[in-house]
Amino acid sequence: MDMLLANKIENVKENIKNWKKEGLTIGLVPTMGALHKGHMSLIKKAKETADKVVVSIFVNPIQFGPNEDFEKYPRTLESDVNICQSLGVDIIFAPAPNEMYGENTLLSNNNLTYVCPPYNVVDMLCGKSRPGHFDGVATVVLKLFNIVQPDFAFFGQKDAQQLFILKKMVKDLNINIKIIGCPIVREKDGLAISSRNIYLSEAERKKALSISQALNKIEQLYKQGISSVDILFDTAVSILDKDIDLEYLEFINYDTFIRTQKAEKNTLVAIAARVGNTRLIDNIIL
Repeated sequence: MDMLLANKIENVKENIKNWKKEGLTIGLVPTMGALHKGHMSLIKKAKETADKVVVSIFVNPIQFGPNEDFEKYPRTLESDVNICQSLGVDIIFAPAPNEMYGENTLLSNNNLTYVCPPYNVVDMLCGKSRPGHFDGVATVVLKLFNIVQPDFAFFGQKDAQQLFILKKMVKDLNINIKIIGCPIVREKDGLAISSRNIYLSEAERKKALSISQALNKIEQLYKQGISSVDILFDTAVSILDKDIDLEYLEFINYDTFIRTQKAEKNTLVAIAARVGNTRLIDNIIL
């Protein structure tokens, strides 16, 4: 069957119903489009894991704050369709906001049911500077889970806080889906691939390389036996380009999502920084 490009929920559900009757497994790759090598790695993993693959392309308005880049977020549907087709995707689900949230719905929690992850996990890292962001993410992902009914869902490790929150949501709400985290994909020079990298000028992109270089130095020192978060933090900050505006560089126990003062196995080292007007995130897990 040729790939289906669907913007209506009922079109997706009809195909899902038939697949379920045949006993086929379904993999979902939720995206906001502007597909790149990172997304492609998720799709390839989904193809290896499931019988059928659905890619959603939806720039989700309820996860953007009032001063964020919702309007200018890159939208490249034609290119995205070509990429999905070349990778053997079965359905692209590309709904409009009114298809997901209803006609004339005011997109606030006064009018719409939201999924609210635990405050202690949300009120740190990206959630601290982006209030409501993870409520919006969890809400749209749960809606996609209900529409597609996947057996597996694939997310990148670059959004480590998001990945932790979604795994917790699935566990806490008894959702019968396996979430599979996939490694960060990087450019040859080490820059973590992101849809927002297109905002960077050539000079800014060179400065942005110091983000992954700082993380690499932390990993190197940790392997040499240095576990003091203070030492690792100060060393990393000294490597960052002076024009980079550091939002956070934090060390988190990735089992509990609690800050730690000692780097050890399964410590998430997460960073967010602005290079010019572009906000970038990256991380490593020790």
